[in-house]
Amino acid sequence: MGLMRKLSMAVLLSAAATSAVYAEEVAYKATLTGSAEVPPTTSPGKGSVDATLDTSTKAFKWTISYEGLTGPATAAHFHGPAAVGQNAAPVVPVKVPEAASGNVSGTQTLTDAQIADLENGKWYFNVHTAKNKGGEIRGQLQPSH
Repeated sequence: MGLMRKLSMAVLLSAAATSAVYAEEVAYKATLTGSAEVPPTTSPGKGSVDATLDTSTKAFKWTISYEGLTGPATAAHFHGPAAVGQNAAPVVPVKVPEAASGNVSGTQTLTDAQIADLENGKWYFNVHTAKNKGGEIRGQLQPSH
């Protein structure tokens, strides 16, 4: 093997190793409560979101559970960009069971802008009911270490 070919192989291997270092799964969590809604609700409901973002494929995967809502869930979404105490439009709708308690999981490929908002703490998740059309329980997504 010639020197140039050896150098080319070394550069290719180095580039492959470097890109693999930057590809990772980042975990996110949120605790869903009525007091986190804007405006706050008096809902006895609660829930949680466990999610991961694969930074190389941009696949965002979630597992969500909720219980004790004032009635059946009518809708659920990831919203953004918004800080705690602010509202924003839905960015990823989530199909949830029409029940006061439920578990759901799913996957969505995110855009670069959505990833930037998520990484900057500007996403929240909430579950809506007939009694609380704007959202009954909510939680801000934060990296979980």
